[in-house]
Amino acid sequence: MADKTNASFVGMTPSGDAALGRVQLAPEVLEVIIGIATSEVSGVIATQGNFASGVAEKLGKVMYGKGVKTEWADEGLKIDVYCIIEYGHSIPTIAAKIQNEIRQAILNMTSLQTHEVNVHITGIHFDD
Repeated sequence: MADKTNASFVGMTPSGDAALGRVQLAPEVLEVIIGIATSEVSGVIATQGNFASGVAEKLGKVMYGKGVKTEWADEGLKIDVYCIIEYGHSIPTIAAKIQNEIRQAILNMTSLQTHEVNVHITGIHFDD
């Protein structure tokens, strides 16, 4: 799900008088931050990955960035998250919590502002 077409690093220049250099983040770092922030929301069962991430998880590798797509546009950082929620929870409430958690996590860890956080509910998990 992650958009790898723009494989360049995210560059930031520190503000203030003491410009010490640049900080560069790989897009995968943002995807991991977003994936972890999404999974911490109560009612989210999992993020929806692709076939390759599903196979990797079956083999024991944890894929935190699955179900996340990031894109840099002229307006800023656009994020798409694809997730499965638990039956019985309010979809608008969970979507708003996901958006807030992602915005806060990205801001706290990278000092980047997000332009859009789009939440796509791809399924509902029923208890057996």
